[in-house]
Amino acid sequence: MALVSTATMLRRAFASTAAGGHGGHEGGARTWKILSYVVALPGVGVCMANAWIKLQRQSHDPPGFQPYQHLRIRTKPFPWGDGNHTFFHNSHTNPLPTGYEGPHH
Repeated sequence: MALVSTATMLRRAFASTAAGGHGGHEGGARTWKILSYVVALPGVGVCMANAWIKLQRQSHDPPGFQPYQHLRIRTKPFPWGDGNHTFFHNSHTNPLPTGYEGPHH
């Protein structure tokens, strides 16, 4: 018997499942279980590694402030705090209309 590639085995499994092959629903469950282990789990691992590598390479400094007139418009003060900070304000990533807070920006 000749060696059969994984892709050929998966095509045969899909074809027999789609054609209503023997075994009822067990063939489809087995196919999806194999796909989960062979395709999905390694795919998740590759995505996690990619995210980790990009996280290590990125700079943790915020981008330079650009005082665009159409962004950060305040027509009336917010009803909390000093009225200038949004509810989920983060001084490291969210600038105020006049720029970032703190001496290092």
